[in-house]
Amino acid sequence: MTEPRHIIVGGAPEGFDARLILDEIARTRAPVVHVARDDKRLAAMQAALAFFAPDMPVLTFPGWDCLPFDRVSPNPDISAARMATLAALAHGALPDRFVLLTTLNAATQRLPARDVLRRSAFTARVGHRIDEAALRRFLVTMGFAQAPTVMEPGDYAVRGGIFDIYPPGEGGPVRLDLFGDVLDGARRFDPATQRTTEKLDKVDLAPVSEVILDEAAITRFRQNYRLEFGAAGTDDPLYEAVSAGRKHQGMEHWLPFFHDRLETLFDYLPGATITLDDQTDAARAARWEGIADQYGARRHALDQKQRLDSVYKPAPPALLYLDDAAWAAQVGDRRMLTFAVLPRPTGPGVIDAGGR
Repeated sequence: MTEPRHIIVGGAPEGFDARLILDEIARTRAPVVHVARDDKRLAAMQAALAFFAPDMPVLTFPGWDCLPFDRVSPNPDISAARMATLAALAHGALPDRFVLLTTLNAATQRLPARDVLRRSAFTARVGHRIDEAALRRFLVTMGFAQAPTVMEPGDYAVRGGIFDIYPPGEGGPVRLDLFGDVLDGARRFDPATQRTTEKLDKVDLAPVSEVILDEAAITRFRQNYRLEFGAAGTDDPLYEAVSAGRKHQGMEHWLPFFHDRLETLFDYLPGATITLDDQTDAARAARWEGIADQYGARRHALDQKQRLDSVYKPAPPALLYLDDAAWAAQVGDRRMLTFAVLPRPTGPGVIDAGGR
């Protein structure tokens, strides 16, 4: 008899569920994507995995720290952490077995496609030539912001032939020392002390933002924005900024307008088992209700105005977020374990893990 693809695992209290994830990896010899209800549960699972299997590679993919249809962008640190994980997944620079921890909010939101991340990379090798103008274009296009000194992911600074760049990830900033058009040296350094922490033979750079402001993306945004909302006036700061190739606060909420297509986190790991926190279905329903409410409020405000120029114009929610049908399509054929703290009567698709 074939085992069901979707299984409810009763008797799986918090902490014990980490052991079950490790058992699943050992059984399938493949990664697991665990969807936590919220940031607190993600941190708890991360701590439990570190306790039970300190050598197990664990990646994290946090959700945005802003509301749907907000006027502000996600925190730069969060954006950088997300892009570092997506780049690692897209380029396949990972072992066969690992855990990807994410939250419900992150898992129900669409993302740039894998091929976008694969195309959007810049590699600099010591002793090789670098096109300085191309490097500058890459940094601006990929969401980096110029600053006097680099202090957080997404910053870059230029002094003569020296480029200080703070890329996505946990490694810290890097310094590229150019001699003419040749990379003479590369090192990682502590931004507080400026002291070298590691010498490098090469540096791989990934985008720091999910919005990539190249010419094609700008044209695509303009077309999609006009198609959805009609001609933009002269008092539409988002449209004006993007048209000029400038970053605009909150522009990530129109992510679908910048890309040909979007994917989900599950597309990045098609062979992985999905595990879900207890009560995830209820949390997902509440999440979609909140998205619909936010969208409704924005649309109501837009419909009340005679002039559209300076009013927030929300993108249709299904373009960026997964509704019930889209969620079902994503997980339909996948092996998925839904943890339940309390024991459940066993039967087809329901097992008891024995945790109490």
